[in-house]
Amino acid sequence: MKKLAYVFVLIFWLAVAAAFGQCPPGTWSLNVTLNPDQYPEETSWYVMTFFGDTLMQGGPYAGIIDYEPQYAAACAPIDSFYIVVNDTYGDGVAGSLWGGNDGSIYVEQCGDTIWSLPVADFGNQIYDTIYTSGCPPPPPVFGCMDPSYVEFDIAATLDTGMCFTPKIYGCTDSLAYNYLDSANTDINIDSCMHELELTDLAGNGWAGSSLKLSQATNLVPPLNYQDIGTYTLVDGFDTTFFVNLAAGYPVRVVFEITQQSDFTAVQCGYSLYSEDYVAIDIEGGFVNPIPPFFPIIGYPYCGNTCIERVYGCTDTTALNYGYLANTDDSTCYYLAGCTNPIYLEYNSNADFDDGSCATLIVLGCMDSTAYNYDPAANVELPGSCIPFVYGCMDPVMFNYDPLATAPDTCIPYVYGCTDASMFNYNINANTDNGSCIPFVYGCTDSTMYNYDVLANTDNGTCIPFVYGCTDVLAINYNVLANTDDGSCIDVVLGCTDSTAFNYNILANTDDGSCISVVWGCTDPVAFNYNSSANTDDGSCIPVVFGCIDPTMWNYCDTCNTDNGSCIEYYYGCTDSTALNYDDDANTDNGSCIYPIYGCNDPTAINYDPDVNVPDSSCEYSAGCAVGDIYTLPNPCFAWVIDVDEYCCDVAWDASCVSLYEYCQDGWSGPTDLIELRHGLWIHPNPTKDYLYINSRLKVDLTVVNMLGKIVISEKKVNILDVSKLTPGTYNVLIEHENIRINKKIIKQ
Repeated sequence: MKKLAYVFVLIFWLAVAAAFGQCPPGTWSLNVTLNPDQYPEETSWYVMTFFGDTLMQGGPYAGIIDYEPQYAAACAPIDSFYIVVNDTYGDGVAGSLWGGNDGSIYVEQCGDTIWSLPVADFGNQIYDTIYTSGCPPPPPVFGCMDPSYVEFDIAATLDTGMCFTPKIYGCTDSLAYNYLDSANTDINIDSCMHELELTDLAGNGWAGSSLKLSQATNLVPPLNYQDIGTYTLVDGFDTTFFVNLAAGYPVRVVFEITQQSDFTAVQCGYSLYSEDYVAIDIEGGFVNPIPPFFPIIGYPYCGNTCIERVYGCTDTTALNYGYLANTDDSTCYYLAGCTNPIYLEYNSNADFDDGSCATLIVLGCMDSTAYNYDPAANVELPGSCIPFVYGCMDPVMFNYDPLATAPDTCIPYVYGCTDASMFNYNINANTDNGSCIPFVYGCTDSTMYNYDVLANTDNGTCIPFVYGCTDVLAINYNVLANTDDGSCIDVVLGCTDSTAFNYNILANTDDGSCISVVWGCTDPVAFNYNSSANTDDGSCIPVVFGCIDPTMWNYCDTCNTDNGSCIEYYYGCTDSTALNYDDDANTDNGSCIYPIYGCNDPTAINYDPDVNVPDSSCEYSAGCAVGDIYTLPNPCFAWVIDVDEYCCDVAWDASCVSLYEYCQDGWSGPTDLIELRHGLWIHPNPTKDYLYINSRLKVDLTVVNMLGKIVISEKKVNILDVSKLTPGTYNVLIEHENIRINKKIIKQ
């Protein structure tokens, strides 16, 4: 009871550990996924140990959505388990039987599926074994583990000498203002300390004038500047202030003149710089005169932080000096004026338009005696003046002269056919309009059969209408008709004999194709198919293939068509359990020789001369009194007779041999209680060829390799041939009635 209680507690905590994603050492998560059919309330399952303890379970799933996947997990050691799936209706999870979808169940460990439901329609219950193997350790991650190299991999667990490129810090953005082409690694420093140094060339101080320092909080115009502080120089000495500035954001400096004149202000200077970079340097004094509140812009730099380029005019002498710019874009201009050449005020030397363009240039003829004199023109267009030329100047007239500059008599257009050979010739026309129509002869009477809509001159050829069938292929064709009246009847050829096989009820003209009715089997795959028959009489007999030779072993008395499958009689032993079993024999001749298991050692007390298959059943004297090899003080023999006193007092039987072999193999503890209780011991272990069950009972044996694959499965045996197995460790499941024992064996 104590053992069962311990197992229950262990299973409880393994399930809890799996639910939280962590398993104790020596255990691995076992995951179950159940995809139900449209009847989830019918399905339940559980996984249990070979001791009958439940490891995990699920269902029935009443109240869930149809087909909704269900999950469960528990921590499990390397062992074998039973899985049982139940269905209360008796159709498994075969939802397709009722118009839905089949369900499925998967058991996974370490990302691999170790068991799945073999068939959806398993009835009321399916019972199977799950074999676990544990998870392999994760593979090493090769890479550079030195953070001072570009190839550094934070995920690497094993350095393989893959560090090649030392890091060179700097701005790697080729579009940045401070791009460093030799750099391969960026360091983004948010801010750093700058020195603000105030100077005075005369050495008498700033007399109350000051610098106001502010910095932008954004990079997209309009910029929002935040005040940092106001600074002044006193007593004529250089003064240095330390200010923390954000890297890359513009800094604005305004020199505020209070008590000084513009002349004395030029003696003042200042610089702003970090450890690595000078942002602003006005050491030589301000430009004279300097207007109050004129802003100076600089860009703080902190080590390797990239500074965004701001394009514009960087020349302070230019009219369009851009105080925000740090990169000149060649847009500076210096002379204002009219830059548009279409105005009289145009200045070719000006590079900036100041709005002085006022008078548009008007090109034209400025000669007042010319035909096209333009009083509005202010610039003579060479060669533009035109003299007076008399003529018709109306472009819609017949005699229009495009060269005329003075009006004369005009003649209007008279359109028509100017060709005298045409049907509609117009003697008054002076301009041909393309309307000429030639003479077209034909019947011009619209009531006639041959009326010609194109004819304009009748030639006496008119023919009256004659109505009838004009189709020469019709059965009622009228040779005199020239106009079809829709009365034609099509000729339909075919068999007109109603007693014929191919009688055509639609035919009106017999073509001599009638075929007589021939009764018979018309199915070409039938045994009695009649190729001459055209009408099936229901007499078809299906083809039944097989051996139709009555002298053959596999003769089929219901077959009518031989398929070449006949097999001759071959006599021999057909019992696979016999020693002389003949795999080629199909007819037993009573020659089988069956194995007789037992002891064939003449020195044993149970020697049997009839034995033809020796086993490990030989029994020997315990030797307690006759000096046998199993004598005290042999510690292994002492342990055996301590466990089983009958090994000395009665007989050295198979149980004693099994205990001794376990002892000799290094077994130092008591035999499994279940094994001792039920006498189901498997030996020898390790083994080369055979495994024996000391019990006289026949048991079910299943051998599973370490990958969970069944390699041997035998029913009702007490000897198992393992000689063909690959050397290694295997799990052996011993089953007899309600007893289940799982043992590990070593195949040498």
